Amino acid sequence: MLAIIPARGGSKGLPDKNILPLAGHPLIAYSIKAALDSPSISRVIVSTDSEAIADIARSYGAEIPFMRPAELAQDQSLDYDVFLHALSWLKENENYSPELVAQLRPTSPIRYVADIETCIERMAAYPEADSIRIITRAANTPYKMWRASTEEQAMTPLLTLDGHPESYNEPRQNLPTIYWQVGTLDVIRPEVILEKNSMSGTNVFPYRIEPEQAIDIDDIFSFQRAEAYISTHDCIKF
Repeated sequence: MLAIIPARGGSKGLPDKNILPLAGHPLIAYSIKAALDSPSISRVIVSTDSEAIADIARSYGAEIPFMRPAELAQDQSLDYDVFLHALSWLKENENYSPELVAQLRPTSPIRYVADIETCIERMAAYPEADSIRIITRAANTPYKMWRASTEEQAMTPLLTLDGHPESYNEPRQNLPTIYWQVGTLDVIRPEVILEKNSMSGTNVFPYRIEPEQAIDIDDIFSFQRAEAYISTHDCIKF
């Protein structure tokens, strides 16, 4: 099984965040270690356009079989294009085709080996699954969210619940539990990317984690929260 860690050099919110030291090690090192520590993952690749990231990734045990083209390392670049490039390159240059591919985003460093292994096992247990994504309970319900273009026009609710046209007035306990996806781990069948032109497919199975684990680093505050969690929990770390 292949793990791909996408890590481009540019970052506007937190410059060079992928290689900033987190509890003494570059942020990306935690994703590399998570993949290397997982028994079911046999190969770990970092897709990057940055020589600095590539050098650090190699020093922590990841492969850099290619450098990512600049056109796939822009602010608006899609995961799909990055993974299509990686899988196509490996097939064309090494005749290598993994049975499963995992995405570990460097900006979500909180992981446990047991969670990774369970997600991989579930892909074998549920052959109808195109992919598995990690989710967590949303802090806010979209049934109480609004679209508001200007202050001179009436708002419209983002969502309404069947049978409850004013779902925004309902007690939270009456509304469905909503989850948001976390960048911790995706496990995908390669044919979904190569043949269905999708990063997820239509049959996306869930794996739930607790909200305190679901830290996506995009500013100094989330960086500090991740560092605090890692220092006080028995997650994957150095």
